[in-house]
Amino acid sequence: MYAVIFRAKTGVLDEEYGKTVAKMRELAFEKYGCIDFIAVTEGKDEIAISYWKDEASIRNWKSDSEHALAQEYGRDKWYESYIVQVVEVKREYAFNL
Repeated sequence: MYAVIFRAKTGVLDEEYGKTVAKMRELAFEKYGCIDFIAVTEGKDEIAISYWKDEASIRNWKSDSEHALAQEYGRDKWYESYIVQVVEVKREYAFNL
């Protein structure tokens, strides 16, 4: 399993941002096999972690034309900066899930 960690400093988040995020999340699950996705914003800090079965799914998601457009809007309108990390999950532990 792989995880994509997206960390950002937000700018102005308008109504279009919320709609775009919802659409991108739906697309990730329905078309590209995203396993789980969680996002949290605190002040200007945002972090989103999504889980995927393989790197190919992540690459396909990244290159999706709608996602590419959303990324462009993010750079132009919604984010001051961001970093994306793709990591392989080596071990997993859980308690009472």
